[in-house]
Amino acid sequence: MSNAKNNSRDKKKATNQVISNPNEGNDEKLSDDDSPIGEKETDQIRETGSVITSGGHYVHCLTIIGQIEGHNILPPQNKTTKYEHVIPQLMAIEEDSRIEGLLILLNTAGGDVEAGLAIAEVMAGMTKPTVSIVLGGGHSIGIPLAVAAKYSFIAKSASMTVHPVRMTGLTLGVPQTFEYFRRMQDRITEFVCENSNIPFERYNELAMNTSELVLDVGSILEGEAAVDEGLIDSVGTVRDAMDYLYKMIDDKKAGKDFTKEHSYDKQHRRGCKSSCGCRH
Repeated sequence: MSNAKNNSRDKKKATNQVISNPNEGNDEKLSDDDSPIGEKETDQIRETGSVITSGGHYVHCLTIIGQIEGHNILPPQNKTTKYEHVIPQLMAIEEDSRIEGLLILLNTAGGDVEAGLAIAEVMAGMTKPTVSIVLGGGHSIGIPLAVAAKYSFIAKSASMTVHPVRMTGLTLGVPQTFEYFRRMQDRITEFVCENSNIPFERYNELAMNTSELVLDVGSILEGEAAVDEGLIDSVGTVRDAMDYLYKMIDDKKAGKDFTKEHSYDKQHRRGCKSSCGCRH
């Protein structure tokens, strides 16, 4: 009986994991009573793969894995990230003054385009320090999710697939035309380019590449290549991502600008000349 009680106590303690920040002297663990998230929210976090970490700073760690599930329910055997779970979590993180930053761990094959863009837009609009890291893969609509953070990392062994929108059947009950798909692709490309350093034309060029994938169009970018193209900011590990997030939090507390600057504005990407000296 006492063993069962001890196990239950241990499970509760494990809910709030501690990651020590080597740059901070405060490694004190927060008790369950100190946690800004109650038992009901904790159960929800356990189901959706999120955890609160405390190591000198109070950070929310959110995992986005498998397929992004949108308006249609995917088969039960599929690993999914549900946008109706993630968006309320992001809003709660943004509004909770005790949570100082957000770390996003990505290993996704893509999924519902509009659901993925909705999550990415919420992330991009957050005022708190946010860092993402691609582990394994950040394919398709996973690319906007990766670049939506204030700073992005990719593991050396990870990859990202850039390809045009694919959609079958009806949207809003109406057969869609080529023009609809083109405009949707432009929405994705614009979002990616506004939140990274890749030029508009170069992103489209990678998406429409016919020489790399068999029976398909698109490009696969491994860790270093994704950084060289300007899609991701740095190659690194989870430790690198955590350290950078801690630095952003410290900069914010010190009143410094912790947001990254992008090399290309919308007009530049769409209409610059080769003589301007950019990477087009």
